[in-house]
Amino acid sequence: MPDPDGAPPLRVLVVDDDPAARRALREALSRAPAMTIAAEAATGAAGVSAADDADPDVVVIDADMPEVDGVTATLRITRRHPGLPVLVLAARHDDQLALLALQAGAAGFLCKDVPPDAIIRAARGVAEGEAAISRRLTRRLVKELRALSRTRRRRRSPESELTPREWQILDLLSEGASTTDIADRLALAAGTVRSHVKHVLGKLGVHTRAEAVEAAERLREEARRSADEQDQPAIDERELDRALRSLGPRGNTTSG
Repeated sequence: MPDPDGAPPLRVLVVDDDPAARRALREALSRAPAMTIAAEAATGAAGVSAADDADPDVVVIDADMPEVDGVTATLRITRRHPGLPVLVLAARHDDQLALLALQAGAAGFLCKDVPPDAIIRAARGVAEGEAAISRRLTRRLVKELRALSRTRRRRRSPESELTPREWQILDLLSEGASTTDIADRLALAAGTVRSHVKHVLGKLGVHTRAEAVEAAERLREEARRSADEQDQPAIDERELDRALRSLGPRGNTTSG
């Protein structure tokens, strides 16, 4: 349905192997203000191709499809189109499947038994940068994040323990600044600078300023790679395939 304000409608790609479910989704989304159907697909593989060809703003995809399932298709879509929001719909509540869908790059996960208006709101929400997940799944994610936080604290690297002041000094060392230069620029005593440098070397596990500079460059490169990977899925297809198979028979395979 066109937007009364004249804004371009949200283009939705619908992917579902069930013709009746696909028709119901199409009719509900078509009636919604400022939404239009960009394309439809009846298989996961066709959905990936449609995402390439139809230039959708959001993808609404069924999790359970033969050959290429919806979660695997989501992974392929988000790899090829970073930032394209995908809303995964499933026939039943399954926290583990939902977590895998989110790892594959989905922006939302809902059960098909929710009212059509809820799917419309979710599709619009993920297109605007929101997450569309249930309260139950939110609680599960909080639990997972807490566990991850504890693991990261146990594995904390020496680099992560540098103070902001030590990072300042490390950056200046990378510019070739001497102790006197650093003291002047940061309004510190030379002895204080030398003390900070000693702490930096100890935390990085290096012995010279040159080695500390090399460590700083390595950390910057790791930070750049991390930033580049933020819009990428958190799992590769082989890992996803193993995880999906571990959930037991689902009436489909992920090959293809």
